[in-house]
Amino acid sequence: MQHQKTLETLALPWKSDLDKNKMDVYRHTTLLTDIDLIEEGRDIAIKGENDEVCGWIPNSTFMKEVFKQWKLTTAYYNTLLNTVEAAVTTVDCNGNIIFLNRISEEMYGLSLNEVHGQSITNFFEKEAIVLMSTIKERQEVINKYNQPHPNVHVLINTSPVYVDKEVVGGISIERDITEMVKLNDELASTTAYLHDLESTTQSQQNLSPFSKIKGRSPVLKEAINLANKVAKTDAAVLITGDSGVGKELFAEGIHKAGKRSNHPFVAINCGAIPTALFESELFGYEQGAFTGAVKGGKKGKFDAAKGGTIFLDEVGEMPLELQVKLLRVLQEKHYYRVSGNKAIPTDVRIIAATNRDLEKMIDEGSFREDLYYRLNVISISIPPLRDRIEDIPELIQLFLKEFSLKYTMQIPEIDPEVMYTFLQHPWQGNIRQLRNIIERIIILASDNEVIKPHHLPKNFVKENNPHTLNIQFEEIQKLNGQSEEEIQYALQKTFGNKAAAAKLLGISRATLYNKLKKHNLKG
Repeated sequence: MQHQKTLETLALPWKSDLDKNKMDVYRHTTLLTDIDLIEEGRDIAIKGENDEVCGWIPNSTFMKEVFKQWKLTTAYYNTLLNTVEAAVTTVDCNGNIIFLNRISEEMYGLSLNEVHGQSITNFFEKEAIVLMSTIKERQEVINKYNQPHPNVHVLINTSPVYVDKEVVGGISIERDITEMVKLNDELASTTAYLHDLESTTQSQQNLSPFSKIKGRSPVLKEAINLANKVAKTDAAVLITGDSGVGKELFAEGIHKAGKRSNHPFVAINCGAIPTALFESELFGYEQGAFTGAVKGGKKGKFDAAKGGTIFLDEVGEMPLELQVKLLRVLQEKHYYRVSGNKAIPTDVRIIAATNRDLEKMIDEGSFREDLYYRLNVISISIPPLRDRIEDIPELIQLFLKEFSLKYTMQIPEIDPEVMYTFLQHPWQGNIRQLRNIIERIIILASDNEVIKPHHLPKNFVKENNPHTLNIQFEEIQKLNGQSEEEIQYALQKTFGNKAAAAKLLGISRATLYNKLKKHNLKG
């Protein structure tokens, strides 16, 4: 940087009438920042590579350069701190405020001019100011959750400032995550309310706990039957499957079909909560855990789910340090709130879900093997949509009704070629992808308009290799459903789905059933 100057850049040629014994002597490569305190008025002698004096710096020249570099450093310092998109606070060794940047002033409603030189404890509660503990303990803090004011949530980094191994102050950098915390709380509250409302509705209508899972394919029924059987126990369950297959619906179903159904179902997305927030979110915190902590502390998800079920979605995204803490809770059957020393017994069922290969992660060292076996007492694999193609027409009709109602439109008719395209698609995004496609179709289609291939996204059509699809569909369009071979061919292409086969053949479903009966075909 500009202020990292060596002494030789300031030196004048040595003169014979100078006396080095009356000067402080330094090597020519010494940096300005490495100079110890020199006596007032003393000049500096410079030694070269051979340790012979080769130059000197008058005291006036040295002090002028020090002052210049101080101004440069101050300019860079102030510019840097006001450019950082975070609240920055610096204090001296006694905790007196030296600097607040613009964001810090806005976040806490303070003015640097008004608070400069005053103790930071005048503006924040003494009991848990992170910056003061950093100076006292000489220990930096990295990415810690803090609540400096009742309505302000931050992730904080703090470090002590040293001069010659002596702590002269401290600096904190705080990133505002207030909106994230509020959204997370609102989402948790809304989700809990919706789960409770759905449970009440299902109970009143005498619906199956797994009624939200649509489809009649054998692989899906097998997964539902296993989930229903497991629900009667309190065993930990690990639900695996691709993204978008409906793992949370299975977790909800297991909860509703079990003996804990009258207690809360609390879902936690392990990939959406910042690491620094995770422990307090899961276990809560005691009063005084950090600045601005709610009086009496705050309960966590384990408290909220007492007697019920905790669903750890995307558990493969959980950081290793938190895996250790979760494992300890599962082993010891109790937990501690942040900054608490009272063991709180656990009374929850654990259901976890992931779309990642946890066994591979264990080999890579990114997931604990002992935690894996704690979570994986019973494993349920949810089939991807590509393995249950016969469910696609039913899901399409379900989503068509849902979004037609949402956007107050008539339920459109699906052209056979579009249906065939859907049946041939690999569906990497599974049911979530299908649902999004149907919503797009409803939004873009006009009333009474038949859904044609041009209504589908271009990238969606490309994934299906349109050239091959067109050839195959042209062959199918030649069918009229008159022969046994044509009917069998249509059923084969639609994976046994009679509604889709009837569309491809250009006949009604009733006509198809009559022809199946006539040809003595099971379909």
